[in-house]
Amino acid sequence: MISVCMATYNGEKYINAQFESILSQLGPGDEVIVSDDNSSDKTIENIRKLQDPRIRIFMNEVTNRGYTRNFENALRHSKGDYIFLCDQDDVWHENKVTVTMAALQLCDFSVSDARVVDENLSPIIVSHFMHSGVQKGFAENFLKTRYIGACMAFRRKVLDVALPFPANSQLCAHDYWIAIVAECYFNVQLIQEPLVDYRRHQSNASSGGLTKSQFSPLHRLIKRIYCALLLIYIYPRTRK
Repeated sequence: MISVCMATYNGEKYINAQFESILSQLGPGDEVIVSDDNSSDKTIENIRKLQDPRIRIFMNEVTNRGYTRNFENALRHSKGDYIFLCDQDDVWHENKVTVTMAALQLCDFSVSDARVVDENLSPIIVSHFMHSGVQKGFAENFLKTRYIGACMAFRRKVLDVALPFPANSQLCAHDYWIAIVAECYFNVQLIQEPLVDYRRHQSNASSGGLTKSQFSPLHRLIKRIYCALLLIYIYPRTRK
């Protein structure tokens, strides 16, 4: 069973195109988990209009929990053996599920290349991997990962170790945390093919090293020490 986990917030402009690209690739026993951070637009209304029984919607009880907690809520409600992270404003390529599932038969965690596009899906960067010099390995990703969260997919055992997410999401974002947990404790594979049109526009946040960090060197050092201590703390989970 596949669980596609999506965090939504005021995403009505692009949400239909994303769901169209996802649902056509899923089987009848798969699911899309939507965690919504109390959108004030028609995001949830548009999703409900799809009337697809594979979609399960969960509203955050607290308004504006933020991106990391919103994703954590979606992941906690997932039931699948294979987890796909998904942003509300991207578009999946038609072979994403097939290629990713083939990779996950050989590894625990995969991250694919992406084509970076503008709000109209016109290409900006044809290969995120080539543009950002993406490499796998703990050392390569601990200081600054260039993995894009929306390109990640993994087996449930990775999620079992990664949850709950670190308490301080400002020091450790959800996609960075999942990436370093996978690199530290699991078998990782890069898929050298763009499987997502990763949309960049004024409303979405930076990810995957596509924009310059706004944090000072001291702040980045504190973040990494915090995450390193947490990796040691969760080690017993990997032995279960």
